[in-house]
Amino acid sequence: MRRSALAAIAAIGTVSLVLSGCSKADDDKDNGDGSKSAGANAATKGVVNASDAKGGTVTYEYSDVPDSFDPGNTYYAYMYNLSRLYARPLMTFKPAAGEAGNELVPDLAAAPGEPSDGGKTWTYKLREGLKYEDGTPITSKDVKYAVERSNFARDVLSLGPNYFQQFLEGGDKYKGPYKDKSEKGLASIETPDDTTIVFKLNRAFQEFDYLVATPQTAPVPKAKDTGIDYVKDVVSSGSYKFESYEEGKQVVLVRNENWDAATDPLRKQYPDKIVVKLKVNAETIDQDVQAGTAIDLGGTGVQAATQAKVVNSSELKANTDNTYGGRLVYMAINTKLAPFDKVECRKAVQYAVDKVSVQTALGGPIRGDIATTVLPPDIPGYEKTDLYATPDNKGDVAKAKEQLKACGKTSIKTNISARSDRPQEIDAATAIIDSLKKAGIDATLKQYPSGKYFTDNAGVPKFNKKENIGLHMMQWGADWPSGYGFEQQILHGDAIGESGNTNLSQLDNADVNSMLEEAIGTEDEAKRNSLYAEIDKKTMEEAALVPLSYFKVLLYRPAGFTNLVSTAAFSGQYDYLNIGTTKK
Repeated sequence: MRRSALAAIAAIGTVSLVLSGCSKADDDKDNGDGSKSAGANAATKGVVNASDAKGGTVTYEYSDVPDSFDPGNTYYAYMYNLSRLYARPLMTFKPAAGEAGNELVPDLAAAPGEPSDGGKTWTYKLREGLKYEDGTPITSKDVKYAVERSNFARDVLSLGPNYFQQFLEGGDKYKGPYKDKSEKGLASIETPDDTTIVFKLNRAFQEFDYLVATPQTAPVPKAKDTGIDYVKDVVSSGSYKFESYEEGKQVVLVRNENWDAATDPLRKQYPDKIVVKLKVNAETIDQDVQAGTAIDLGGTGVQAATQAKVVNSSELKANTDNTYGGRLVYMAINTKLAPFDKVECRKAVQYAVDKVSVQTALGGPIRGDIATTVLPPDIPGYEKTDLYATPDNKGDVAKAKEQLKACGKTSIKTNISARSDRPQEIDAATAIIDSLKKAGIDATLKQYPSGKYFTDNAGVPKFNKKENIGLHMMQWGADWPSGYGFEQQILHGDAIGESGNTNLSQLDNADVNSMLEEAIGTEDEAKRNSLYAEIDKKTMEEAALVPLSYFKVLLYRPAGFTNLVSTAAFSGQYDYLNIGTTKK
């Protein structure tokens, strides 16, 4: 996300959706600074006003704090996006508009992985001449170490996904580099020379190139790693490095003088400085975005009050983009917490929820279509079904009470968690509480900050049991654009952890687990997608989560920043890799 006095490069999302009420007459509006708007939804179709101007400062603002700036200890899409400025993974997504943004391209690697042994072994060669910010060379051993620390020291770094731990040979036994004092490390990651890395898997993984596009493969020099404190002094492999880090307040990045464009065809290093301001009021962020002085780091779109103002003004509407973001807004039902350990009690919740009231609380149809499946429409494997259909999607109290009776209950008392710094999530939870009450389900709202939601609260099974939290508000985007990239970390039993857990339903269904394993080992893409659809249906039969909304983002394109490219790969956000500004 960015801008300039000239305007912005913006390109958004996977599916072009017309912002209601917009017309050709809305195009070419004056932004008030001499620049012209490209028109509503222009960024869903292509790049808007590119610029190669160098210099100036790009400012991001966020309403809370991220889970972590450590590339090996983060799991929010916006941090995957931002971290590429200072942490280069083996592969990444092309900085391009719309569907082109889903294309995988080599980053630290010189080429995509070479699979062998039916997809159980993957080999990568690094580019020549790679250096850290201090000028020392980047080697394959640094990539190996980065994967080991981020996946196998879960007692220290618990926030990222644990795919590598699940799929690498011996991953279930390896204790991580902080406990393993040998130089060998995990035997199933081989580094035969300084530019070659080989991953030996315990089963075929046909989408492995997507997996190494996570920031967990960004190199970390072992001698500079300080565990949980590494976030305070991250060693850059990208085009920018940390000038300062004030925990919970602000981060400043400046140009990395040892970054070499000859080794990096993706990054352009336009601004002199990048400032990330934290714990900024959400409404203030909207004001700053509209003023052209900041970019919303979270990329979740404008707040409700701003939305009303924007959609009712043809001039403001001309600077917006509205599209699916590859995300699902849902409520996870804790399948391990009584009485929701009984499927009938979970089905009672499914029938009781008035999804229209939730959609309204989230901002109306412009912010998402009513959802009935796990997979959103823009993820391969989606098939339209509605197992718990209710009249006009407004809930069915009679059916909910029938399921309660089948569960042996006439009423339930529970708690529902939501993120305190996300007003629309709080509003949606409140709407759910109102509709559940009509069916005899008494839910009390518990609010927790985004930065600790998975480490301390919703993502900690023991905490949820202690606090009787049976329902969790959640929004999920695909780790990569496939059914597996969307489903695995929220549905597979192996993804459940003691902290940093994203399988908030704690679903551990043998059929779901086995179908996910079968799918990722299947070479035929059509068959894989068919399996992803079956997994979706099985999950809904288990009533493990309540789909609420196929999330659509409403982004405002402010003047003042250049090279905005919104990409499907990062859930409809603008691509942060090459944002610039003409403001000094």
